[in-house]
Order: sequence, then structure tokens, then C-alpha cells
Amino acid sequence: MNDEFKGKSGKVKVMYVRDEESGQKPNPRTGKGGRPAARQEDNRRSGPRSGARNNEEGGRGGARSSAPRGASNTERGRSFGRRDDRGDDNRSFGDSPWRTVSRPPVADESQLDDAANKPVIDPEQIRRQRQEETRVYGENACQALFLSRPESIVRAWFIQSVTPRFRETLRWLAANRKAYHVVEDAELTKASGTEHHGGVCFIIKKRMGMPVTEWLTRAPTKDCVLALEDVSNPHNLGGIMRSCAHFGVKGLLVNDASLLESGAAVRTAEGGAEHVQAISGESFADGLEAFRKAGYTIVTTSSHEGTPLAKAELPAKMVLVLGQESEGLSDSAFQQGDLSLSIGGTGNVESLNVSVATGILLAEWWRQNA
Repeated sequence: MNDEFKGKSGKVKVMYVRDEESGQKPNPRTGKGGRPAARQEDNRRSGPRSGARNNEEGGRGGARSSAPRGASNTERGRSFGRRDDRGDDNRSFGDSPWRTVSRPPVADESQLDDAANKPVIDPEQIRRQRQEETRVYGENACQALFLSRPESIVRAWFIQSVTPRFRETLRWLAANRKAYHVVEDAELTKASGTEHHGGVCFIIKKRMGMPVTEWLTRAPTKDCVLALEDVSNPHNLGGIMRSCAHFGVKGLLVNDASLLESGAAVRTAEGGAEHVQAISGESFADGLEAFRKAGYTIVTTSSHEGTPLAKAELPAKMVLVLGQESEGLSDSAFQQGDLSLSIGGTGNVESLNVSVATGILLAEWWRQNA
């Protein structure tokens, strides 16, 4: 019978206990233990000890027995672990039942080449996992996400003060064996990566962009799709998604669907991210062309030219194209437009923030087509 113990060094210490004559041997280090019958047999064979030392030990609560000096090797073997009158240990170094091996025993000897049989972390798996997951935080954002797609939640953190408002979420996480933690504010800041976590943070599986062809098969009669060329600021994206949710715009054509899933964007959207769907094409230009062929009007914007928004008639099916924060639309995207709009104002500033302009344009489309 083998007993295995794992030490701090990672090595395995193995003790072999021999079963002789159906009896249990005493502990080789202390000489104690063993079955009563075996101890009685040893006492009978070893006989009483004599002399002052024997009396002294008896006065301490019982005499210890050992094999007499003239006993055979067999009898001395049965006294394994006891000391003789000189106090010498009868065991030699080679008699120790302990030995140390560098690896735990394995059934397949080919595994011995592995570095101490330690589990290997696959960096490719970690990279793929990080690409598939993202962090979402903010109370309204997390509440909306739970109501919309709870199955996407991988792990959750809460501070104590928000847990009463997440009772249903906590029940669902426990019932579905999803890990969650109630932590202090400092730990949640570390988990979410921001101080603006709002008391809750989820790790979720990202949503992938829907192909343009699939979107077109589901499109309603009245449909406004927002196309964002190189818009990457998460706070602007969050504001845009919030305006889309408010005015019933459900599709966003983007170069990178993962930008819509960033924690800052989802928090700024205040739940609006759950009401929009990222759309992707082979390229941004190819996506616009696919919408045009499906009967959509491509509408662009300009700060200096174009039809004033107040005088424009906005079609029921259109793609509203907006450009990056600093440069606006590229020349190629602008030239793809069927209609160009401008938002009138005092002229004191060159242009509006892209998320603000989106809200104004979508409000007009909603007014004319809702």
C-alpha cells in the first residue's frame, strides 16, 4: 500500500507500509501503534527487561520491551524502530520506508518528458478567450444586459450596496452556476479597470457583427441604419447607441463590431447598447453598396454644404453615414452618398460632436417616419 504526499517543492514523498503475517506494523519512527496481537507477540518474544532502568521506566507508566541482545535477526526485525540498551537505533539508513521521487507516478511513461508534469497554460487559448470576452459595468448597462442576454454573462462582481437591486440577477447566477463576488469598492475597481464602475461589473461573451445580407432579409419596411466610418471614441459610441435606442434605430454598420461592446461605450449608452445590433460587411464601402442595391438611400452629412435638415425629406429606408470625430467622412464615403444634409446653426463652431449630430438627425427621421 502506498501513501503519497505532495510537498512544497512539488516532489512526492512516498511511504511504503509492509503487511507481514496479516498484522499491522508499528510506526517506524516512533515504535508505537500496530495491532494489539502483534504487540503482545513482540512483548512475549522479547521478554521482560531487567535492571534499574526497567524499574525506572515502569514507574513512568509502563515498561518498553525490545529484543534481547541474543535474539535472532528475525526477532530484531520485529522490533523495528526500537532502541537497544545503548540507545542506538537498530535501523540503518537503507531501512527507511520513505523515499522521494521527482515526479508522481504516471501510467504513460512518455509523459515523463513533460516539465514535472505541471499543467501547461496555452497562450493561444488565453488570447482567444480575451478576444471573445469583454467587461461591462454601470448599473443601468448591466441591468439591461441581464434582461436582454443573461446567458452571455461569464462572471460578475457587485458591491454590497447594489445587491438589493440585483436580487433577480444573483438568483439567476446562482441557479445557473455562474461565478459572482460581493466585494469592496477597491477590488471592484481592479476587476472592472475603472473607478466609474457604478457598483457592478460583468465579464460577458461578445456579440459578433451580423452580415449585411442577413440584416437585409429581416429589415422592416421603414428602416434607418447608422453607418459609422472610423468612429472609435467609446463615449461617442455610447452616446450614439443611446440615441439609436431612443429613436428606434436598430442597426449600426461598423468596421469593428467589438468597439460597440467596450465597457465605457456600454456604460455611456445606459442600456441602449442592448437595443442595437452591429452590422458588418466585407468592407465599409461594400456594406454601403449592398444597402444601396437593396433600395436604401445613402445619406451623408456636411458642415459646409448640403440640404438643410429642416428642408430635407428623409426617406423611410436610409443609411445615415457619419465620419470620425476629427476629419469627418472620407472622400470615398462622401461620394457614395445619394443625399447630403447639413445642420444649420450660428456658425460659431465648425461642427457638432458626432454623437450630438446623430441625435439631431435621428430625431428628424423619427419625426417624419415614425
